Amino acid sequence: MGKIQNQIFSSYQRDPVLYDEIFNNKGEIKDIYSRLFELYGGHTIKEYVHLNDKAKSSFFNQGITFQVYGEKESTEKIFPFDLFPRIIDPKEWEIIERGAIQRSKALNLFLWDIYHDQKIIKQGVVPLDLISSSANYLDQMIGLDPPGKIYNHISGTDIIKHNDGNYYVLEDNIRCPSGVSYVICNRTALKRALFGVFNHYKTHTVTNYAENLLDLLETVKPNGIDIPNVVVLTPGMYNSAFYEHSYLAKTMGVELVEGRDLFVENDFVYMKTTRGPERVDVIYRRVDDAFIDPLEFRADSALGVPGLFAAYKKGNVTLANAPGTGVADDKAIYTYMPDIIKYYLDEEPILNNVHTYHCSKPDELKYVLEHINELVIKPVDEAGGYGISIGNRLTKEQIEKVKAEVKAEPRKYVAQPIMSLSVHPTYIDDTESFEQRHVDLRTFTILGKDKEFVLKGGLTRVALKRGNLIVNSSQGGGSKDTWVLKE
Repeated sequence: MGKIQNQIFSSYQRDPVLYDEIFNNKGEIKDIYSRLFELYGGHTIKEYVHLNDKAKSSFFNQGITFQVYGEKESTEKIFPFDLFPRIIDPKEWEIIERGAIQRSKALNLFLWDIYHDQKIIKQGVVPLDLISSSANYLDQMIGLDPPGKIYNHISGTDIIKHNDGNYYVLEDNIRCPSGVSYVICNRTALKRALFGVFNHYKTHTVTNYAENLLDLLETVKPNGIDIPNVVVLTPGMYNSAFYEHSYLAKTMGVELVEGRDLFVENDFVYMKTTRGPERVDVIYRRVDDAFIDPLEFRADSALGVPGLFAAYKKGNVTLANAPGTGVADDKAIYTYMPDIIKYYLDEEPILNNVHTYHCSKPDELKYVLEHINELVIKPVDEAGGYGISIGNRLTKEQIEKVKAEVKAEPRKYVAQPIMSLSVHPTYIDDTESFEQRHVDLRTFTILGKDKEFVLKGGLTRVALKRGNLIVNSSQGGGSKDTWVLKE
């Protein structure tokens, strides 16, 4: 362990085994961070605590919160934010961006194929039972052509930097990827607290996401519509990402609606307004498939719109993301992503997968059961970090419990080696000091008809508990502003 000489970093303990994003293996500050290190080091801890409180107040006053669901009740919390930003240089970002677009395009082509000709299955690249056994595969989508042939309009790609210095994709999120509003709010909070630091770096903006999202949603409007009426459909104020839903509607300049605000007549969707019914053409939905239409899916859903799916099938409304996209972000499909990219794009993956064992394969199941203490076990259909077991943190009793769960439902689980996520100096309230914390990166890619966009920044998520590898906010994680530097 080595200590760093700098006012607010004076107690920073650097573990040389971990890949530290701002210090090299000799303990020297990396060039890209040197000016920022000096600027932050000019503050005392007392001054930094004051700035940190200022940032917290900014989040509180803007209502930037999220819900954490416990076993008995849910709690609303301010989103934890760290004032020390992460910096990504232009060359590294180019790889990340090209890799994210490549995956989004390949997943979109995969979705078109499995709901149409199923060539990838017939040619034995992806097994049929993996698709048919997925809870997120919708028979209702077979043969249906979404406007512009786009399924995954918005994709979130979770990327880590390993201790070998390379980036790897942990998973793809194309059902309802969340977190983009925090990217923008992190930037706003940092500018309010420490505006001067931006004078020393040329960073790409992150405030252009909403306008790009709106532009791209308009490229997939139904036929015969000149200027589409776009809305954001939310499950309501008790959803964990409600702040984001309202933020995106506001910044796009469109209406935020709940299911009860919409109705369907003659297979067209309308919004109730004080001026009478108003036709809706594009719905950016943040409601899960099962709840979007009680006539087609879950009959007990009060969140959806009766008749919405019939209007969608007729091509009278666009749903983003398309229903049934979840089959492609199933963590079991993730294991086939290199093959999917090669099959549809005839390219090698720009970003590598983490080696993944799928428990539905007998040989891989045997390996997983014998090596649980070296692996991370993940349910294929959960999000938010729920249900994950990290083998080297489990007791003998817990290992036996995980083994029993995996053996009972092997299709439901995948396993990956315990990756050493890179670490980043992070201010910890309890100790009033900077400490190493593991981080990952969620990028946001938007696909439209003949258009694509990746937000130059993304969400750096931080595992705030010492040694923890799970970065999700629902598991006590926080975030940092992410600077992508201009050339």
